[in-house]
Amino acid sequence: MIRWKLNEVMARKRVRNKDLAEALGITENSVYRLRKVDEMPRLAPERLNGICRVLKCQPGELLEYVPDDGDNKAQAAVV
Repeated sequence: MIRWKLNEVMARKRVRNKDLAEALGITENSVYRLRKVDEMPRLAPERLNGICRVLKCQPGELLEYVPDDGDNKAQAAVV
């Protein structure tokens, strides 16, 4: 699973929902929903670019690969 870490990055950089929403031209509710999901949401490249621009971060700071049970079983079958 690809874990989405927007909530953590925004907290670390002390960026409020309102500030990100204004910079991206979206509603605070949209930012709230983006923050509260654990799995990476579907994002247009322009939206991801905007988030990285506002937060002054790289896309990799927003993402983390976390193996799940299916990944471990598939890997064991290959070996």
